[in-house]
Amino acid sequence: MLLPMQSQCLSLGALELSKFSASCCKYDKGVTCGFQKMDAKYKQVLSGLGKSVRRISHELHTWKALATSDVSVQTAEKVAIYRFRTENGGQLKVLVRKNNKKYGVYVEVLSPLHSGRKGDLLMSWGLFRSNSESFMPMDFENSSADSKYSTIDTPFVKDSSGRLVVELDFDESLAPFYISVLLKSLGSDLESSEIRSHRKTNFIVPVGFRSGRPTPLGLSILANGSMNFAFFSRNAESVVLCLYADTTANKPALEIDLDPYVNRSGDIWHVLLDGSVPFVRYGYRCKSNADKKRQYVLLDPYAKLIEDFGSGLPRKSLGKLWKESGFDWSGDMRPSLPMEKLIIYRLNVTRFTKDESSKLPGEIVGTFAGISEKVHHFKDLGVNAILLEPIFPFDEQTGPYFPWHFFSPGSPYGPSGDSEFVVKLMKEMVKKLHLNGIEVLVEVVFTHTAEVAALKQIDRSYYHVGGGEDLKSRNALNCNHPIVQQLILDSLRHWVIEYHIDGFCFIDASSLMKGFHGEFLTRPPLVEAIAFDPLLSKVKIIADSWDPHNMETKDISFPHWKRWAEINSKFCNDVRNFLRGQGSIGNLATRLCGSGNLFLDGRGPAFSFNFISRNAGLPLVDLVCFSSSELASELSWNCGEEGPTNKNAVLERRLKQIRNYLFILFISLGVPVLNMGDECGQSSGGSPAHADRKPLDWNALKSGFAIQTTKFITFLSSLKMRRSDLLQNRNFWKEENIEWHGSDGSPPRWDEPSCRFLAMTLKADSKESQPTSGLHEMIGDLFIAFNSAGRSENIVLPPLTEDIAWFRLVDTSLPFPGFFTTDGVPLKDGSVTYEMKSHSCVLFEARSL
Repeated sequence: MLLPMQSQCLSLGALELSKFSASCCKYDKGVTCGFQKMDAKYKQVLSGLGKSVRRISHELHTWKALATSDVSVQTAEKVAIYRFRTENGGQLKVLVRKNNKKYGVYVEVLSPLHSGRKGDLLMSWGLFRSNSESFMPMDFENSSADSKYSTIDTPFVKDSSGRLVVELDFDESLAPFYISVLLKSLGSDLESSEIRSHRKTNFIVPVGFRSGRPTPLGLSILANGSMNFAFFSRNAESVVLCLYADTTANKPALEIDLDPYVNRSGDIWHVLLDGSVPFVRYGYRCKSNADKKRQYVLLDPYAKLIEDFGSGLPRKSLGKLWKESGFDWSGDMRPSLPMEKLIIYRLNVTRFTKDESSKLPGEIVGTFAGISEKVHHFKDLGVNAILLEPIFPFDEQTGPYFPWHFFSPGSPYGPSGDSEFVVKLMKEMVKKLHLNGIEVLVEVVFTHTAEVAALKQIDRSYYHVGGGEDLKSRNALNCNHPIVQQLILDSLRHWVIEYHIDGFCFIDASSLMKGFHGEFLTRPPLVEAIAFDPLLSKVKIIADSWDPHNMETKDISFPHWKRWAEINSKFCNDVRNFLRGQGSIGNLATRLCGSGNLFLDGRGPAFSFNFISRNAGLPLVDLVCFSSSELASELSWNCGEEGPTNKNAVLERRLKQIRNYLFILFISLGVPVLNMGDECGQSSGGSPAHADRKPLDWNALKSGFAIQTTKFITFLSSLKMRRSDLLQNRNFWKEENIEWHGSDGSPPRWDEPSCRFLAMTLKADSKESQPTSGLHEMIGDLFIAFNSAGRSENIVLPPLTEDIAWFRLVDTSLPFPGFFTTDGVPLKDGSVTYEMKSHSCVLFEARSL
């Protein structure tokens, strides 16, 4: 027999319980049991309960609600109606209503439950939170483990309409809890027979929470403060919502075992919890038929704010019961820059200001607030967009490219790990950058997770690709499964809506094309969905096929639907090869013109995001200092000596090469992407590993090298914008707008592999070539030449009309500050020849005399 049961109080939470009382008439503020009359036999049954004005002890409880009943549910905002079938064909109706800070429970018999036997009907009931075999003690003042007051027998009475009913009232502060009901048919001899549900279980009724809704996934806080939880798991046999009343508690204060008949729609488990309960964190336990081991409390994949708890490994995190605050976005306007106008600076949030040389207060170094304080650096360089390395929470042992959550910024990016404050700081950073005309793009990784991610413990067969024993295979996300696709789309929309992010760069983009079994898809659903999403298609979407597992870039034909841009690794490789004297001039010409072999398929050069160095691989200064056999894949050249040197000839050659790299990056069609630290010569000591990158040394920005390099970048940024008619085209140059030259003015030697010289004239459209600064009467053609040979070349510039002359703007072989100038230096005596030094680039502009 199930009733009465023992009560077990476990000291696992910090939730104080309020008054509770139960008896045959009204007692105290906790519970009221009401009926109209009773005869002697009921007095006998209920003897001893008249003194039951009792109080729940302020001991600490862990509550777990057991799902047992097959029930149909109807809910309104303050009313829930449950209809049960009984084992003998009857029906029981239970109505739960909240009014005036009380919960009223109305139990009604809808059809005869004990026909064929004369007798009366009792409702034997108890309250529980731990499970249905651990009832809360009714004898609260004198309760013990074997208290006989774990349950109450209350007779049904006839109301004015002749219906058999029982009414109970509970103070709202007692909720949430379950009422467990067992019916007893009492005969004339006072012997009773029990009546259960058609599933041979007690009738279980929740109070203080309801069925809830299956959408949206995650935590939703309603206007009245109620909290709706929705959680996907197809393979879970049972799901338990775990609620914590204290931020430091390692064990939940309340566990609600979700009833698959009430709290499940399809593969989504859901429950609505009244908002008056004092909980601060939440998670889930999942149990499947395949896994009978003890289940850990898992993080909700849709949690918008997370907090770590406990210590040691593996990492344990929970969602925070938190409604996203109404951040003041008033006055914020997205720059909404055209793609071709972008000049991007890629950075790591932590390393950007972590070094003490940043001179920032200790509480904001390495945070979003640190970026906000350094806006002037971006403006000094002339960039109008920043690209953040992944900011999702990540495995600290493997780095930011191995995330374990997709809806919240990582706690290290704010002071003291305060997750709510981190959100505020990030939004303030975005708002300040927008105010300065700077867009914010974010690198995202959705193709794999860290080992500590909760997804595979929730439902591995749907979230992760099956098979494989290595780390990469075990943690590969099944991106094109509808469930994972929805997760990714919801995450991206969340960042656009809540954080005003202007675009995303998708790392390991080639894996976005894989199907359920690892096969490549020609039309991957996720990539197409992002391209045509009404919100996401309006922000920048960039594919980067760099694989952080193997530290390499995969060459693929990425499906784009004329919406996806791409990080152009071929630009990087071809420019590096040309400047080290091994690449063909044909490949260089293709990259200068916007990589038409990649972007002539309905897109244009604005979809090519060009870079020389990136956050993995050798930084810019190391590309000209290291070229050992171990670095063969880096396509670098040490300029004559490996590593640090004091030889002037080598140092001068290296300086020219760095200028050449930056010059080609900005003069080419496409979007230039600078990498943090390259402006001041930051080195990783010849290591290509991302982990060996150091925090930005702000003192290095005061060095002679950094001063001339940053000024050169500023000049190139200004030049690209000033001559946007030629250098920021959304479309490819027309054939009549470009002319190619060899060193002596003859056609280039395209078929000669050893040729190391290329020049071109970019012809301005007279209608679009008028000056914007008022410095000159007319701005005309550009003549640009590239010499990667170890010898000088005497070049011949195209002749001009009498009133026009060539003005030299750049010669990377000259000493600072003369190697670039905004005003320009005219060729002497109208000459059209110029001596071009080895390993150098030059730029001339046609101007009125």
